[in-house]
Parts: sequence; C-alpha cells; structure tokens
Amino acid sequence: MSQALFSADFKLSPYWWDRTPRPTLPDFPLPQSVDVLVIGSGYTGLCAALQTARGGRDTLVLDAGDAGFGCSSRNGGQISTSVKPSFAQLSNRHGPDRAAAIIREGQASLAWAARFVADEKLDCDFRVVGRFHAAHSPGNYDTLARAIQNQPRGLEVEAFAVPRAEQHRELGTDAYYGGVVYPRHASVDPGRFHQGMLDRVLAAGARVVPHCAATAIDRDGSGFRVATARGVVAARQVVVATNGYSSRLTPWLQRRVIPIGSYIIATEDLGPERMARLMPRDRIVSDTRKVVYYYRASPDGRRILFGGRVSHNETDPRMSGPLLHQAMTGIFPELASARISHSWNGFIAYTFDELMHCGQRDGLYYAMGYCGSGAGMAGYLGTRIGQQVLGLKEGQTAFDGLDFQTRPFYTGNPWFLAPSVFYYRIKDRLAR
Repeated sequence: MSQALFSADFKLSPYWWDRTPRPTLPDFPLPQSVDVLVIGSGYTGLCAALQTARGGRDTLVLDAGDAGFGCSSRNGGQISTSVKPSFAQLSNRHGPDRAAAIIREGQASLAWAARFVADEKLDCDFRVVGRFHAAHSPGNYDTLARAIQNQPRGLEVEAFAVPRAEQHRELGTDAYYGGVVYPRHASVDPGRFHQGMLDRVLAAGARVVPHCAATAIDRDGSGFRVATARGVVAARQVVVATNGYSSRLTPWLQRRVIPIGSYIIATEDLGPERMARLMPRDRIVSDTRKVVYYYRASPDGRRILFGGRVSHNETDPRMSGPLLHQAMTGIFPELASARISHSWNGFIAYTFDELMHCGQRDGLYYAMGYCGSGAGMAGYLGTRIGQQVLGLKEGQTAFDGLDFQTRPFYTGNPWFLAPSVFYYRIKDRLAR
C-alpha cells in the first residue's frame, strides 16, 4: 500500500471537518437536576433535545466526546427513504397494514429532512440531486427494473430505470449493468447539517456538554439519577441516542444493535471537467451489492467521496483508504493515479431485522438502529422521540412496539461480522 496514494496534506479526519471543525462549547457546572437528559449529541439526540427544549423542558445533552463526534459528522451525506426491507418482506413479518406504515415512515423521513432544512434555514448544502442505484449484475438490474414497475399501490415513489446502454448519462463507468434513479433523494454536508442542529438546540435554551460520559443510569422514584464523569444529575426523563456507539451503559439496547464500521475516502481535487465526465448529474450513488459501496461528489463538485466496507474486521483508516481507492478504481479506472486527501471511519448501528427502532424500555426513551440510513432517519426519529417525551400524539411512529430482536449470547460484540461479510462478499461476486 504505497504512501504515494496519499496527498501531501492527507488527513485521518472527515472531509466535512475541514469546513466545520468539531465545536468548542462553553464550560459550565453540571446542573443538579433537569427535566430531560439526552445521552448522545448526534442527529437523534439533538433533534430530540430541540423538541423538548422548545416544549419548555429544561434539557441537558451529554456526550462522551466532542459534540457530533460520531457518525452524524462522519457519514456520506446521502438522504434516502431509509427502509431496507421490501413491502413483501415487511408484510410477511408484520402484516400489510403495518408494512405500509413502515414504508411511509421512510418516505416521511426524506420529506422531513427537506422541510427541516428549509424551516430552520440551515446552511448545509442540502440538494435534491437524486440517487443512481446501480446494478452490479444483469440479474440485479432486472430485479430493480421490475420492482419500480410493480410498486405497491399507495406506496409508489418516483423512479425510472436506466439500461446499461444509457448508463453514461448518469455515471461515467462501464462497471455496472444499468440501474434505477430515484429523483427525490438528496445530498447534504453532514458536518454543516449537524452544526445547524446544534445551533438551534443551543438557541432553544438546551445545554450541551461534550466530554462528559454518562457512566450509570439508575431509577430514582419516578425519575432517574445519571452518573457522569463530572457528577450525578437527576432527570425526570432520559433519552438514549447512542446508536452505533451504544455501550454497557444500556446493556438491553447494546444487545440489540450491531456496531459496524463504515469507511470513507475523499479524493484530491479532480477538477470540474473530469468530475463532469464521471458524475454528470451530481447524483448520490449506491449499488446492489450486499456489502455496498456508496459515493458522491463533494458539495463543490471537485472531489469524489467514496465509502463502503473493505475489510472483514474493523481496521485503521490508513489501511482502509488504499482498499477503498482500489474499489473506486474498479469503477473509475482513470482514477488510478488520483490521490487520497482524507480517510476516516465511523460506526453505524445495524439491527437483526434491518429496521430502525424507537420507543421506551424501563422508562428510558430511545431511537437507534438506522442500518446505514441515519442521515435522514436519525433526525426524523429523534424529532419523534422528543415529541413522545412531551406526550404529543404526532410523536407516534410505525416503529413503536416492534419486537427489538437480539440473538442468544450476543452482548454487543459482533463476533459474527467477519464471517458474514465474507459470505456476502462471495455472494456479491457470484451474482448473475
């Protein structure tokens, strides 16, 4: 793995942090008590806090690291309709009515993101650019094309198929066998998106305390006592918003989410002419591999941000960077000499049923398990869980009350991840 792949100014931090460094927040003593204590300052926690603070509740947000240090400022900035299982799969599990409601929640999360950015006047490069979902085999293209022609009645979304012969109008590569475009999907600068949320939360009167890990949560009458690195805080209500960074603090939740590292690189400046050839429509892109690649142009249209999983086990971004570069070059051969300016990773949370979950457990509110679709869904469900804390009926979701599955002997360490990735990678290679 040649060091020549890395640019002279190479960084092991997210590309987004160049423009929006992790915020420096004022220091103050922890309050002895609050109405609502939120654990986690990513999209979920901030959007929950925004609801409770604007609803008149004294709100405190804690984070073990910098505000937004996790995947909320590390993701690829792709916003979709989020729900991975098909209507047929969901119907088999939950019945057609619940399945339809779950699909609509995914659609609502996309609409929520656009509305939130507009209503809050966020400066975050939010653009409705559309997604090109590429088929990595002829059979996968046929499946995609049939699916958009046979969408469940009442759940239709705008989409159109692009055969391989017309693929270059969407993406400058011959590596795929066509794909489907979803015109309403969007891109965003996740660092700016998070900063905008944080600014609104602070303006609403909530307090946000970074580098203050919660270490224990205990019931105390009708409320809770939350021990932290800086003291104990009494809270009437607690929201757990830790997603891929969930820990032994909440063992019941930790057993139900699978932390998976997602890795991204940014290329050096490729210039507008090459970018116009490779990504002529400025789409966000994903593909049909089970071990998926996802990528997009940077907001200024001069770089490619390329993400995916390239190792069976978790690894260092210095190791994953060249592997991602190799995968990117397989799609865009002319980028073989393009250097890497940034390489980083973050932890998403997968679930055993591939669905996000929210609700209450032993009085604790939670929302998590976005399965790689948290750029839009995390803020949406954070908003809903904040509304549930306030007792508002609009906080109800189709995810409420779903069985939050785990597996025997699973305690939060995904020992099965490496063989699963290996298995699905073989399936991806053998796809016809």
